[in-house]
Amino acid sequence: MVDYHSTNNQSAGGVQTYMEQENDWDRDLLLDPAWEKQQRKTFTAWCNSHLRKAGTQIENIEEDFRDGLKLMLLLEVISGERLPKPERGKMRVHKINNVNKALDFIASKGVKLVSIGAEEIVDGNAKMTLGMIWTIILRFAIQDISVEETSAKEGLLLWCQRKTAPYKNVNVQNFHISWKDGLAFNALIHRHRPDLIDYDSLRKDDPVTNLNNAFEVAEKHLDIPKMLDAEDIVGTVRPDEKAIMTYVSCFYHAFSGAQKAETAANRICKVLAVNQENEQMMEDYEKLASDLLEWIRRTIPWLENRTQEKTVKDLQAKQEDFRDYRTVHKPPKVQEKCQLEISFNTLQTKLRLSNRPAFMPSEGRMVSDINTAWHTLEGAEKGYEEWILSEIRRLERLEHLAEKFHQKAAIHESWTDGKEAMLTQKDYETSTLSEVKALLRKHEAFESDLAAHQDRVEQIAAIAQELNELDYYDAASVNTRCQKICEQWDILGSLTHSRKESLERTEKQLESIDELYLEYAKRAAPFNNWMEGAMEDLQDMFIVHNIEEIQGLISAHEQFKSTLPEANKEREAIQAIQAEVQKIAQSNGIKLSGANPYTTITPQSIDSKWEKAMAMVPQRDCALQDELNKQNSNDSLRATFAAQANSVGAYIQAKMEEIGRISIEMNGTLEDQLTNLKDYQKTILSYMPEINKLEGHHQQIQEALIFDNQYTSYTMEHLRVGWEQLLTTIARTINEVENQILTRDAKGISQEQLFEYRASFNHFDKKRSGQMVSDDFRALLISTGNSLGDGEFNRIMGIVDPNSSGFVTFQAFIDFMSRETTDTDTADQVIASFKILAGDKNFITADELRRELPPDQAEYCIARMAPYAGPDGVPGALDYMSFSTALYGESDL
Repeated sequence: MVDYHSTNNQSAGGVQTYMEQENDWDRDLLLDPAWEKQQRKTFTAWCNSHLRKAGTQIENIEEDFRDGLKLMLLLEVISGERLPKPERGKMRVHKINNVNKALDFIASKGVKLVSIGAEEIVDGNAKMTLGMIWTIILRFAIQDISVEETSAKEGLLLWCQRKTAPYKNVNVQNFHISWKDGLAFNALIHRHRPDLIDYDSLRKDDPVTNLNNAFEVAEKHLDIPKMLDAEDIVGTVRPDEKAIMTYVSCFYHAFSGAQKAETAANRICKVLAVNQENEQMMEDYEKLASDLLEWIRRTIPWLENRTQEKTVKDLQAKQEDFRDYRTVHKPPKVQEKCQLEISFNTLQTKLRLSNRPAFMPSEGRMVSDINTAWHTLEGAEKGYEEWILSEIRRLERLEHLAEKFHQKAAIHESWTDGKEAMLTQKDYETSTLSEVKALLRKHEAFESDLAAHQDRVEQIAAIAQELNELDYYDAASVNTRCQKICEQWDILGSLTHSRKESLERTEKQLESIDELYLEYAKRAAPFNNWMEGAMEDLQDMFIVHNIEEIQGLISAHEQFKSTLPEANKEREAIQAIQAEVQKIAQSNGIKLSGANPYTTITPQSIDSKWEKAMAMVPQRDCALQDELNKQNSNDSLRATFAAQANSVGAYIQAKMEEIGRISIEMNGTLEDQLTNLKDYQKTILSYMPEINKLEGHHQQIQEALIFDNQYTSYTMEHLRVGWEQLLTTIARTINEVENQILTRDAKGISQEQLFEYRASFNHFDKKRSGQMVSDDFRALLISTGNSLGDGEFNRIMGIVDPNSSGFVTFQAFIDFMSRETTDTDTADQVIASFKILAGDKNFITADELRRELPPDQAEYCIARMAPYAGPDGVPGALDYMSFSTALYGESDL
């Protein structure tokens, strides 16, 4: 039953008024036999429910209280106080004295007894005895009931209406007719203990069954004695109001603990809802971090791939793929990285506001880990871009060298064609002396020609070696051709030496040689070789990267042209030798046998090569001029890019400095600051077309294969990093203000307090950096009225600077101030709430959780609570204490 001891501490204020109203009840109504019978049963059962605690009871309510002993005992049980020692005598005066002691005690509790005297009780006056018991019931069982600022009868009626409102056929408007069909009693039990009543099986037209069912269940399971018979209630037109109120008050006190359980359940639901929301944010962070790290992990090997391509075209395809990565694939990941930092900061703020431990992502998924991986990614990007540019240079160089190799090899092979056959013939064996001399001179001229070609062979070998060193993809065919040329060159050298020895042996026997032919041959051969070299140079391909290099080629070409007059004089001199031969022959009547015996170089071939060389000179002029125009265009591209880059770089630097000032010198409300920051962010984002314009200039430079720019110190990579840092900084500043709004709203901090916190922080933030060292922070705390010893200051520093960085931010400062000035849920409060739900036990069962909590949160607790290991446990008992402490980081969940 209910413990009424708490009533002893109630003041008499407010009691007197209600009791005076209740004492105005019409005593004549007690003369109604049906009502009197109902009151006798109800009041007797009510008294016995308390007297049994003292090991006694009454049978006849007006007889058993006549001596005052059991009356005093009843008051002691329900009040928890000791009354004066009763008198044990059997005389009338002893009985009157005992009853007076009881009545005095009742009066001491603020109850005004009207027309009730000790003599009437001692005489067994039923009407007065029932009135006295009703007065006791009002004072100790009903008067303290309070629901929404209503008390006693009105409060009890409101409680009944609230609890039975959801049930069909129940409409509680009073304490008589509304209870006659028994459904209201069953609805009260079912509302609090649905496991005891099958309400849907009850019928309104069977009140006796309904009443008996409720009374029996209450007596068996709720320890509420049966105070009335169903027939007594059904058999009267209007059941006795006081009997019904007494009976219903027992139900109220029996279920009052449920109210506490409901409050406790609400507290737990609130705590669990916060915990579930935080866990969802943690899961979202982990997934986003994992996806971003996985993308970085997949991308870095692609950027580190250094597989070489065979042609410039193939490598340019790779460069286009890299450009797509930079402009299409990477920007969304930059946004994801920024959002990840914002989500992490917001989650940490919510955890601090709900008095939860800080969130520690799983290993390898910290914000610092993501920044490290991102830095590695950007390093791989830079290396990949540099590699592509260097590979383009290498392949261009290889293609140029390969073309040069095959050109020189073709000229050499053309020159050596037939030379072996010429050197192996034995024409001198049947020749005259003059013919032998001619053959010898011819051979000397050939040796001169052979020596002149030695330089070309060495150039061919050097080019082949360089192609091998640069890993040319077709180096095998180059090596084969070079080897063949070198082997043939060795054979030619050996054959030349053998033929010379043979001619010199024959020369001793033969004389006569035409000096003019010989002179012609000696002069024609080097001149012819010079012309071939000049033609080769005039056709030579060139690659330049700036104006200075092309101007150097133009200068060399002009120098070459300046030597042409002397060369033409040499040509005319060689042609004059041939003319002199003709003149001598004609003068002396000599018949020339044909061509010059000492050389195959004819005057016609010299003139032909000279004309070809002269035709190549203007072609070379045009090619050099075209390249000069191209380099001038490239220089214009450099200047255009530099102008835009210098503008963008200055803009980014200015905006970064502005953001630094704004984050320190914020004015207005937090909402105004947030609105201004977002407007500022839009202003910065509106500059994006300038960035895209710069990207376009950069693409033109790359397509033109421009690798340097003397007009600016900015690179595209530098400006990209600066722009991303600018966007991240403004987003982080906006997030800090949003977190301050969260802190203000969650902790009830006024705008004036935030202004005061900001003003104080800025006053001691001497460097205007948005963070301060520990000495400045100590001065700030002292200025707010805190008297700090070293121990207390170290404790505070552990809160505001958990990573021991040596600096305190404004957000950490307001978190600390809000923590010190507001109240939050604690682990002890949650444990106390669970203990109420568990009926004061040290453990709780799954059924109790499902009964008191919403389904999803009940299952949440069941899944996470460890089995209870205490000696007083039962099968299926759960440990709610360790679960509650785990919610606040005091142990592992």
